[in-house]
Amino acid sequence: MAASSRFEDALWPRASAWLAPAPEGIEATGDLGFLGVPTSSRSITPSGAHATPAAVRTALSRYSTFAHSSGIDVAELSAVDLGDVADPDGAGGEQRTRRASAKARERFGLLIAIGGDNSITFPVMGGLAGADLSGWGLITLDAHHDLRDGDSNGSPVRRLVEAGLPGKNIVQIGIADFANSAAYAARAREFGITVVGRDAITAPAVGAIASAALAIAGRGGGGVFLDVDVDVCDRSVVPACPSAAPGGISAHELRRLVFELVSDPRVAGMDVTEIDATTDAADGRTVRLAALLVLEAAAAVRNRLDGGI
Repeated sequence: MAASSRFEDALWPRASAWLAPAPEGIEATGDLGFLGVPTSSRSITPSGAHATPAAVRTALSRYSTFAHSSGIDVAELSAVDLGDVADPDGAGGEQRTRRASAKARERFGLLIAIGGDNSITFPVMGGLAGADLSGWGLITLDAHHDLRDGDSNGSPVRRLVEAGLPGKNIVQIGIADFANSAAYAARAREFGITVVGRDAITAPAVGAIASAALAIAGRGGGGVFLDVDVDVCDRSVVPACPSAAPGGISAHELRRLVFELVSDPRVAGMDVTEIDATTDAADGRTVRLAALLVLEAAAAVRNRLDGGI
């Protein structure tokens, strides 16, 4: 059933209505900017991830703006849909993505970039940080190190380190067994990256993991970027993620990690990547989770503006 034909209730506002399109001819400002970066051509595994930003926008119509557990209503935030970066793949696309991210840094408290594949992390973080990455930090929620050679969705962390991001300011949470090679694990150690394996992540430990990660990623005094590759989750949760495997974290654990991390005002941007909306389950569970991550991040921005719950 199309969203437009659903029952409407003035006392139950849809999150899709809250995310307002950017007005034509005006450089809008606000608490949160939403940017689609529909990359897919450099994926190691063939992917239709370019279809995901539009699918996430549609999925927001399934949710309200109110978080019961915290009492936060994200409708109190100003959220602007900045549209999609045109043709974001390749060198020219990276430059367009970088420019869009740099503009958003000046206008929004948090930028949420929806991929697309994980290659977007390099230009989105680069645009937010500008020419000097030395004071910035990166936290990844990902089953993989993303330290591969070359230029693909498997290489953004290596590319950021080579561009000047200190490895000691990087924390990788959720690194999985049989998802990486010994060579790339050694590269992570060589770069000084802090690695938190999947086995360490339980619901009671989420707060402590987030706090420790922020202390490491934020020690350079600059901003912090959060990269969310949903293959960190169990494959049953994210069937539209090509690289997800059985044994990953739960949707609840991922949502709580995003809320805890983005509640820190040093987090200037985040991405959600590696969802191929064209291969999702019939119930759309992977795309629906991505939409919930947008709302969790928004609730976290409201939380930090309120000084914490």
